[in-house]
Formats: sequence, C-alpha cells, structure tokens
Amino acid sequence: MRKTSASTISADLRSGRLDPLDLVDQVFARIAEVGDPAIFTETLRLRAEAEAHAARARLRAGNPASLLDGLPVAWKDLFDFKDRVTTAGSAVLAENAPAAQDAALVGAGARAGLVSVGALNMTEFAYSGIGLNPHFGTPRNPNGSGPARSPGGSSSASGVVVAADIVPIAFGTDTGGSIRIPAAFNGVVGYKTSTGHYPMAGVFPLSPTLDTLGPLAHSVEDCVLADTVLRGLQAPEVHAAPVAALDFVIPDAVMFDTLSPAVSMNFDASVARLEQAGARVRRIVLPELTETLELITHRAVLVAVEALDFHWDRLHGPDVARIDPRVVRRIMNAAKTTAVDYAILLRERKRLIAAVNARIGTALLICPTTPSVAMPIAALEADQEVFFHHNGLTLRNTSLGNFLDWCGLSIPNGFDGDMMPTGFMISAPHGQDRAMLAAGLAVEDIIRG
Repeated sequence: MRKTSASTISADLRSGRLDPLDLVDQVFARIAEVGDPAIFTETLRLRAEAEAHAARARLRAGNPASLLDGLPVAWKDLFDFKDRVTTAGSAVLAENAPAAQDAALVGAGARAGLVSVGALNMTEFAYSGIGLNPHFGTPRNPNGSGPARSPGGSSSASGVVVAADIVPIAFGTDTGGSIRIPAAFNGVVGYKTSTGHYPMAGVFPLSPTLDTLGPLAHSVEDCVLADTVLRGLQAPEVHAAPVAALDFVIPDAVMFDTLSPAVSMNFDASVARLEQAGARVRRIVLPELTETLELITHRAVLVAVEALDFHWDRLHGPDVARIDPRVVRRIMNAAKTTAVDYAILLRERKRLIAAVNARIGTALLICPTTPSVAMPIAALEADQEVFFHHNGLTLRNTSLGNFLDWCGLSIPNGFDGDMMPTGFMISAPHGQDRAMLAAGLAVEDIIRG
C-alpha cells in the first residue's frame, strides 16, 4: 500500500485539516518511533518550527507560498544550510566553517514554504551506490523482515526517510545513480533531473560534469509537485501523457546482464502491462552501451577523475586516514588515468551521447533500475571485494545514464520473495524531463501493477 503522499498532505494543509506545527511534531515523533540514529546527521527542529509558524500564518490568511506550503521535507547532507557545517557524510569536514547561506535549492524550497526538518546521512563524499557510512552509521532499509539491508547510495537516508514515512519528500543528488538506486532499493520514486536543471550553488560537489539534484517521494506526482515549487511555479507544467502515444525502447545490451530472477520477472511483467495498456514497446540494438562500458572500464571513470582533483589535498595528507577506505580506493583509482585517457574519454563521451540520442530519438528508454534488490549490509561491511563487486553491479544501469547525459525516473514495480523492492527505470536524453515525467504520470500505476 502506498503511504501518505505529499499531494494529500498538502491538500489537508490548505484546507486546515492539518496544521504545519502539528505536522512537525508528528515528524519528530515518527523519527523517535523509527529509532534509527543513522538517518539524520542532524535534525533541525528549531528551523522547522520557525518555518512551520510562517507557513501556518500564510495558510490561515489564505495566501500559501506554493502548492506545498507547510510540507515537511529533508535534504541530503550535501546541501548547505545557513550557519551549519555541511558534512557530506564525512568526519573530516567537521572543522569547516558553517555555511554563510542556504544552498540555492534549499533557499528555493524555503521560499515555497517547504519545512526543512534535517540533514540526511549519505555515503561519504557521495561516492558509492551501496550507502554504507562508517562515521554516522548506515541507515537501515525499512523493507523486508530479515537481516538489515543496504539503503542504496549515495543518497542513502533520502530513500530511507521517505520509505519509513518520516517525511513525504526528500532531496538528494545523483552523479552515477545516487537518487535512483536508493529509490529502487527502498521502494519509492526517484527523479534524476537533467544536468543544469537546478542551480548547484551551495551543494558539495562530487563531479561538476555529472552532478544533478532531485526529489525522492512516494509518487511521480509528488516529484512533479516538488519540481514545480522549486522552480517557483504556482501550478505544474507537466500532465499525464496519453498512454497510447508513448513510445518505449528496450536496449539489447548490458542493462539486462546478471539480473536477479525477481528483477527480471517484475520488469517483464511491467512491460507486458504497458503493452496491454496500449503503449508502444520496441526492442532496439544499442551497441553504444557496450562501448560506453568498455570506455569507462579501460580508459577512465569521469567521476573519479573529477573527485580526485577536488579531494587531492585530503587524499595526500593526514586526513586520508579518517576517510572511508572504500571511498579512498575508488577515488584513487583515477590516479592511473593519463592525460591522453582523459582526452579520449571526453571526446568519446561527446560522440556516444550524439549516437545514442540519434538512435533513441523521441522515445523513452526503459530497463531495471538496478540488477538486484538491496543486499544484506553485514557481508558488504565485512569484505571490501564483496562490496566492490556489488557496488559496480548496482551502479551499472544508472551510471550509464549519467555518462550519456540522460535524465531518469525510478518507479517501484514489485518485490522479491523477501519483500525487498525492485525498480523500473525510465530514461530520456538531456532536457527531455517534461516528456519523461509526463510518461511517468501516465504509467506509474501500470508499472506498479
């Protein structure tokens, strides 16, 4: 059963059935009830109460700041909050000066009346698809009944806090899958925007070329509403497309290798329902995916090169001993990259983006978000080689989209036998966010089944 959506809560706020301050109390009561100290790096109750007071006054005056005025939200700890040190999931940044102002997107949220309840835990420096954090703890995936499972990364708690029904919308970043993976692992919706869709000011970087921002929520509609208010709009520009007008393509290579049985079965069932509902679904040859994977494997990983540049002093000084060794190892892999490798990578990336866009045209690409469901945490923490194997596999489908400059949307589409969620991903070329979201609105219930 889907949990209470942002759209429902916001309607209750506007009607007076809910009070923003009471809602803040409910959020903090729910935080205590869930009892996972690894979800937030810091809660911001005083700020939340002040923002809720202001929202209450606007709502009672009949002058809401936006469609989501008074809605409680939370932000990955890469976004600056004024007068607070941004941790980026790392202990080594604790001595940094507090931020002089909110990140640009946090400020846009405040102007829209969003009530920020806290900063969310994440993989250190946002560099992992698994979501482990040795400094602040690893948030527990709230799904399933067995051993603790991975929350997905790097926006780990951004997925958990929505899935645990603490807040209806959380905001994360996505450089190689860091919104869509936690969405898939936790059974929520995640929207990776096109690069440049939102301002990056005040967001701690991983890879300036690839970094994007976006919401995680209970529904595509909620993601559309979040995008609407963050862009200062009073009403959504995106509406559900006619299902019969939708054109989906399934690639022949890479993205369907090494799928778990549940992921494969749930994807096939979603596709069958789409076809039955009248959507067009085509299988296409897309050799550029194999070329991209080979390029990344044998030449260079763009995110690692840019991360090494940004973190050079930390990784070559005493702070390195206080950084997660898994993160250090992944970034330092870029130390072997030559200038020629980097030049070839950038040149080939431009060619591959153009070639893929030409093949896809106006269609939307579909595939499983991740090849497997979330894995038990214990084995990932115990053995680095197990971690790196699963991390690479988990990131494969989503990171191809980042490299090829796509926007993306992950929608839950079922469970495995242990009641762990699977995800269905819709991707589109850069700048086609509205078409992708319109498709998502149209087919979300069909995909979920």
